[in-house]
Amino acid sequence: MRTIDLIVLGVLKKEDLSAYDIQKLIEYQNISQWVKVSTPTIYKKMLQLETQGYVKSRLMKNGKMPVKAIYSLTAKGQTEFEKLMLGIAARPINVYLDFNAVILNLDSLAPTGQKACISIIEANVKKMKVELDNQWVNSQNSTVIPETGKVVIRQQFYLFEAIEKWIEEIKKGF
Repeated sequence: MRTIDLIVLGVLKKEDLSAYDIQKLIEYQNISQWVKVSTPTIYKKMLQLETQGYVKSRLMKNGKMPVKAIYSLTAKGQTEFEKLMLGIAARPINVYLDFNAVILNLDSLAPTGQKACISIIEANVKKMKVELDNQWVNSQNSTVIPETGKVVIRQQFYLFEAIEKWIEEIKKGF
């Protein structure tokens, strides 16, 4: 998936890191909430990017810790990063919401089941809005989260606000 390539290359553009550190950074910045990326994917991706010549690794030992590979961006990786930035920015914007599969099939349930599904989705949206709002507040004093990361947190909050309004419209139909 090219989006994961862009995320990893972007992280390495800022600093050299191990696959573990990249995975932790993605986890810490909640990137996996917005882009489907798993821990095994990161490790596989690092090997793939190295084979392609976009990153290079060097082995490093820190005290009694095991030896680990530290990855850095190559000139070819820098070029690929810029290519991906422009290419992905030019794509049509798709927002995949897994719960739309539930919405598409609501008419296959009895009215009580329909209302239950909508209520569950609504509760999850409210929960996510609270989490995003907390992340936004916490990010304001953070020097670790870049401004672009803060903007994405806010974008997601606004998206969930819109989904919340949309759910209100859906509920009127039931």
